[in-house]
Amino acid sequence: MTSAILFTLCGIALAGIGAFGLVAHAHLLRRILALNIIGSGVFLVFGGLGYRLPQSGADPVPQAMVITGIVVALAATALAVTLAVRLFEETGRTSLPGEGSADEHAAD
Repeated sequence: MTSAILFTLCGIALAGIGAFGLVAHAHLLRRILALNIIGSGVFLVFGGLGYRLPQSGADPVPQAMVITGIVVALAATALAVTLAVRLFEETGRTSLPGEGSADEHAAD
């Protein structure tokens, strides 16, 4: 099995694990981490799909997209964490309203 197929399969597995975490957890920080795991899986898939034969080198377009995506993901993560902290400061909850989390009842 070539490394490109291995990277692609690992990326698909990471995206699946992240999707499960996104659906299974109501806590905002865990959801933000799940989105980061999904993004890492997508970056691995792009890296695996951008592979060429060793003689010709790697395709620079997927590499540039992954590098740009990492920067955008970092900025989006910082914004999401800032919003989650602000929500906690304002409401005392760590999940969105109406999601039935246990910490909603503890804040009352």
